[in-house]
Amino acid sequence: MVTPIILPRAEHTISRAQIDPDALKVLTRLRQFNHVAYLVGGSVRDLLLGRRPKDFDVGTSAHPQDVKRMFRNCWIIGRRFRLAHVKFGTKTIEVATFRRLLSEEEIAEHEAAAEAVHETEAVEPGRRDRDRAQPRDNTFGTPEQDAFRRDFTVNALFYDIATFSIIDYTGGIADLKAKVIRSIGDPNVRFGEDPVRMLRAIVLAARLDFSVDPLVVEAIRRHAHLIGKAAPARLLEEFYKILRSGASERAFRELAEVGLLDHLAPELVRDRGQALWPYTRSLDAYRHRFENVPDTLSNPVLLGTLLAPQGFTGGRPPRRYEDGTEPEREPPAVLGRMQLPRRDVERLRQILGLQRRLTDLEASPRARRALVHRGPFQESLTWFEIHGHNAEILEHWKGFLEGTVLPPTTTDEYRARRRRRRGRRRRPPPRAES
Repeated sequence: MVTPIILPRAEHTISRAQIDPDALKVLTRLRQFNHVAYLVGGSVRDLLLGRRPKDFDVGTSAHPQDVKRMFRNCWIIGRRFRLAHVKFGTKTIEVATFRRLLSEEEIAEHEAAAEAVHETEAVEPGRRDRDRAQPRDNTFGTPEQDAFRRDFTVNALFYDIATFSIIDYTGGIADLKAKVIRSIGDPNVRFGEDPVRMLRAIVLAARLDFSVDPLVVEAIRRHAHLIGKAAPARLLEEFYKILRSGASERAFRELAEVGLLDHLAPELVRDRGQALWPYTRSLDAYRHRFENVPDTLSNPVLLGTLLAPQGFTGGRPPRRYEDGTEPEREPPAVLGRMQLPRRDVERLRQILGLQRRLTDLEASPRARRALVHRGPFQESLTWFEIHGHNAEILEHWKGFLEGTVLPPTTTDEYRARRRRRRGRRRRPPPRAES
């Protein structure tokens, strides 16, 4: 049992006015039903640092089904651990029940039970192989236990709207003041549990302009090879987060320094990153112009920031060689061990393919209007704004676009707005008179 450090309202800077009103609704209703409910994690950290949180997450003693009964706009999601998502329009407030870490004996028991269930299900004919939740990830606990199962001390702070106080079980307040990223528990053990934590430690320090605890750095260097065990799709999503953070250059430099990039995407630093750094620097400068992540930073634009320094131009191999033979099928695009989504790569090809036409200021107004209504035009202009470094051409296009109705900005939006044309119903032929 750990006695937490509690900061009363007079000793911290968080105000209810800074908290999303929908998150306050969730917290208030949970308390009305006699459940413990705190604002948790990165939102508390960012508010204490004077930053605007991206998300407001809630931790509670209520179980997911309890939350669902309280909110009609609630959906239960998650495979390993059930989470409640309370929807307010396009906004989602994530509500998680407090969890706890299990002992080695409990983990062994749960894994044995899960294996027995898997074997039973495997012999049942005609049954779909569905995703199964792991029991050890669905073990609920107390706020204290939940704090100690989190990754870093600065992410384990709670804000209690009942008393307007900050609750700290792990020393996160002191580490915030010292501007250091420190692991909760032995980093060698915690990184073995989830290797992606190594990546997040470096990226979090870069984004907040913090240092990393020497014990954490030492553990990362020792266990960097474990990052290869993480799911490639999860790693790619982490890369996208880095690129949207506004600190991508520093993050990738430090990932290379501790050896993680050698196991993630060694081609990025094959030349010690000399080709990559100008691209990430330009991307960070663009991101800093906005308070929140702009919609213009789509996945294809971010992907190009990593692929263009390697010589990716968007060109395709010829359909047929001069001797009449056909080339082999184009291999899937990859970054390290991460296979890249074909849709994003194809969109990036289109974006890069339009760059030359953007620089043609002698094109006729008709040709320019036709270019504007090309699907990838706005992403192409975003790419040019970030990496083109030509203010004259950029101002030319911004002036031309004034008063112009623009098409959808991204592939997803384009697909969402498309409507399938209904075929004209044919009238039956007239009956022949008998």
